[in-house]
Amino acid sequence: MSKARTRFAPSPTGYMHIGNLRTALYAYLLTKNLGGDYILRIEDTDQERYVEGAVDLIYRTMKETGLKHDEGPDVGGDYGPYIQSERMGIYKEYAEKLVELGGAYYCFCGKERLEEMKEEQAKKGLVPKYDGHCRNLSKEEIQAKLDAGEPYVIRQKIDPRGTTTFEDAVFGSITVENSSLDENVLLKSDGLPTYNFANVVDDHLMKITHVIRGNEYLSSTPKYNLLYNSFGWEIPTYVHVSPIIKESGKKLSKREGDASYEDFTNKGYLKDAIINYIALLGWSPGGEQEIFTMDELIEHFSISGISKSPAVFDEKKLAWINGEYIRKLSMEEFEELAKPWFEKAIKKEVDYKKLAILMHDRTEKFIDIVEQLDFIDELPDYDIDLYNHKKMKTNPENSLESLKAALPVLEALNEWNEESIHNTLFELIEKLGVKNGLILWPVRVALSGKSFTPGGAIEIADLLGKEESIERIKKGIEKLS
Repeated sequence: MSKARTRFAPSPTGYMHIGNLRTALYAYLLTKNLGGDYILRIEDTDQERYVEGAVDLIYRTMKETGLKHDEGPDVGGDYGPYIQSERMGIYKEYAEKLVELGGAYYCFCGKERLEEMKEEQAKKGLVPKYDGHCRNLSKEEIQAKLDAGEPYVIRQKIDPRGTTTFEDAVFGSITVENSSLDENVLLKSDGLPTYNFANVVDDHLMKITHVIRGNEYLSSTPKYNLLYNSFGWEIPTYVHVSPIIKESGKKLSKREGDASYEDFTNKGYLKDAIINYIALLGWSPGGEQEIFTMDELIEHFSISGISKSPAVFDEKKLAWINGEYIRKLSMEEFEELAKPWFEKAIKKEVDYKKLAILMHDRTEKFIDIVEQLDFIDELPDYDIDLYNHKKMKTNPENSLESLKAALPVLEALNEWNEESIHNTLFELIEKLGVKNGLILWPVRVALSGKSFTPGGAIEIADLLGKEESIERIKKGIEKLS
């Protein structure tokens, strides 16, 4: 058996969409599981959609996510060039060769004729497809038109009789009526290949053994196979994957501005967590394990685990997985990664080590830090209803008494740290003979102005420092009076 070779062949048309990244990942996992080579090919023949900087974005994303290609434009290889716009002469040569082999023909139909043809078909309720007008031109007629410099395209020639069957590793055997297949353009009048032709030629010449792509290409696959057959080439193993959809049932799409890899890293998701989650979007390893390193994904990955059903993108699940990865970080690693988010959330001078201890187990994604710590710089304007807490048995009236009792004992503290604040408040609780929450909840609300905080009254008071804490408790008393 020949060595496994898969390719990721993105078009440089913008950001790295989550669906693109999943295709790249599956191709990588499969080839590495089989001990093969992973190829990066840039498909840039559609120059109208080309976005400046998109190629660099592809390189950067692949490097960041650990999808290291063995061959590609930036690393070279035996089957280059790996950028389609640098392979133009190849496509023309093979298109002309296909004409000789009887798998394609020259078409001289102008734009006007093609539009009239489509209009006629639409009136009759027919699916628009080329009517074969130039299909049976004689060699002499073709040569005369070429000699006269008439513009032409090269179209695929498909025998309308019979059927074409192909095997897909996920969807099984699929058969289509040849009469339903359109004789599409392979080489355009400007000499540029269409996507459908270029990728077949490149996959063959680059010895690709497994083609992994979205199932929107299932309907085009019979035409690809007819091209392979016309050339007498070996057909690769097809692995079509179902789309990733939103919870609404709509497909995730670039055009609708659905999330890219960069959107998630900008929200503070870790790249390893993103890769872990994307791997599980449409593939199941079997068993209960959900957290995988890249090496474990390679070891477990197989085509048999790929689902035919669309995968629902659930950001809550991604956040949970990300939280698991965050908790695996050492405190030093967490502090280092959280530092830019601390700086974004807080302008005051705060001990980042203390913050890291407070936030490590309370962070699912780093952007949460900003929202959770927004009370540190400035006490938000809060409603006294926050003092109502069923479980703590607090209300604005008894909260006022608790704050009045807590204020003098905290003011009397010479040393201000977690231990001294804890001891002081718990001595007060014992002295008053009340439940902990009756004192701690009002203090927490007065210090933060929030119902959810990363840590309780004691940790927050320690973070804010004595002067700020006392001032906020006084404001709480004022608010409740």
